[in-house]
Amino acid sequence: MSALFQTHRSRRLQEQEQQLRTSSLPAIPNPFPELCSPASSPVLSPGSLPPGEPSSGKYIVKIFSEDGMGKVVEIPANMTARDLCQLLVYKSHCVDDNSWALVEHHPLLGLERCLEDHELVVQVQASMNSDGRFLFRKNYAKYEFFRNPLTFFPEHMVAWCQETNHAILPSQLLQNFLATNSCPEIQGHLYMKEVGRKSWKKVYMFLRRSGLYCSTKGTSKEPRHLQLLADLEDSNIFTVITGKKQHGAPTDYGFCIKPNKSRGDMKELRMLCAEDEQSRSCWMTAFRIFKYGIVLYQNYKIPQQRKTLLSHFSAPRSVSENSLVAMDFSGRIGRVIDNPVEAQSAAMEEGTQRMNILGSHSPLHHSSLSSVIHIAQLWFHGRITREESHRIVHQQGQVDGLFLLRVSQSNPKAFVLTLCHHQKIKHFQILPCEEDGQGFFSLDDGATKFTDLIQLVEFYQLNRGVLPCKLKHPCTVVAL
Repeated sequence: MSALFQTHRSRRLQEQEQQLRTSSLPAIPNPFPELCSPASSPVLSPGSLPPGEPSSGKYIVKIFSEDGMGKVVEIPANMTARDLCQLLVYKSHCVDDNSWALVEHHPLLGLERCLEDHELVVQVQASMNSDGRFLFRKNYAKYEFFRNPLTFFPEHMVAWCQETNHAILPSQLLQNFLATNSCPEIQGHLYMKEVGRKSWKKVYMFLRRSGLYCSTKGTSKEPRHLQLLADLEDSNIFTVITGKKQHGAPTDYGFCIKPNKSRGDMKELRMLCAEDEQSRSCWMTAFRIFKYGIVLYQNYKIPQQRKTLLSHFSAPRSVSENSLVAMDFSGRIGRVIDNPVEAQSAAMEEGTQRMNILGSHSPLHHSSLSSVIHIAQLWFHGRITREESHRIVHQQGQVDGLFLLRVSQSNPKAFVLTLCHHQKIKHFQILPCEEDGQGFFSLDDGATKFTDLIQLVEFYQLNRGVLPCKLKHPCTVVAL
């Protein structure tokens, strides 16, 4: 007994000494407070983790990239989806443009959704099925509805717009959706899969903050004709990626409301289908806003606030062309060329030598160099099919200016520009042409010619030309 008492006493003394050492350390101020999440940032408490899950410690999460390769990372229990995306951006040496997303993917059900930036990754992982996995992917449309709300919410689907005779301003539309004292409503026809059957039924539905309802009598809004289909608070909305093939959906624009407690039972899923992409985007975006409200707007503003604050610390240094001088490295040591005539002669000689070295590989000729110089670009996807290009554009957001380049399937010497505009995907063939023995690329029958594809992309990023819009967002696939 005395030995046991001594053991407890020694442990207690060690704990007291450790507390004393910790408390005696000086408090070091954070030199970069703007990099931390603000106090108003939506962060779920550790107590909200699933039952049986500890609120502290490290957890193993496996993330997959588009090429199917996985990466195992160890994260704390309170890490959000935004924090994990920033960690993966850092580890993968990607450009952090705040368009990366963590996707919850269920291959057996054919469902996927982008996690909201404030969601806890460990909590979501605990609620996933055994076949579920996380994907790291671009999603340019995550907050696009804040920039172009009228594109996402057509007037005929918003009940408030129908009741107002005058035109609705975008700011008024967003305020109505985000204000807690307002009662916005989305309405319209949807196809709904009948529970336990393969058939689909067209029903008039209403989406409100309280849930998703269907009318049992035409388009009636009377309470006695409304039937509650799903509660927003305890559910998440998913895109159906295999609607026609797996579920027999009448169109390709399917989505699903899945209860958080559901473990993959098809009877618990509300399978729905819209007439077109704009309608589907409207229903799914409204679901997110009604469920999370102002939290989504905070998620949208946080990266912009950080970018503004960081710009004061990382202002780029500019170098004037007037400060550059001509140099001659032909001798043992370099020397500055003071004579302007000699400097111009040296520049011409350097250009001639470069052309001789390149020979037939000069970018001024349609040669092997101009044909492969674009391979390392993020927007070039090689020999993929038309259907595969559609899938990539769909996954990365379908916003205006989203694009990629690929090798043409019909003409092996040509390329194809795949571009998204007004949620529709269009294809433009880039053909090789020759003039005075020099090779060029053009997508407007030779009216505008480019020596290589990089030059072509850079031009149409600045000029619309014959395209419906400028090239803005490259479809990017990154290997983890």
